[in-house]
Amino acid sequence: MSLDSAARAGSAVERLSATEARRRLEHERSTRLAQLQAVDEASGGAPQADDLQVVQRGAIEQALKEIDAAFARLQQGTYGICQVCGRPIPVERLEILPYARCCVPCQQRAG
Repeated sequence: MSLDSAARAGSAVERLSATEARRRLEHERSTRLAQLQAVDEASGGAPQADDLQVVQRGAIEQALKEIDAAFARLQQGTYGICQVCGRPIPVERLEILPYARCCVPCQQRAG
């Protein structure tokens, strides 16, 4: 990470403290785990899930992977920095989507 990127990372963490970020990520993780349990319970233990359950489970598992990646960025000191342009992700975006990897403009360009 360059000195400029490190300075931007510091300012992003000041806007959303590491403690607050960790709290939000833990909440997201527990919510997703509860959703996963609900999907599993909805299948009633049937060996074959319907298409909707398969899609729901996949989306929840993907969100959990994104949350784990956000925890890793928090540990590395790069949490809150867009992985595309290197600018700070606005705190408002991180409040809505704590595991966001990039800012809205870069996300929109990525499609």
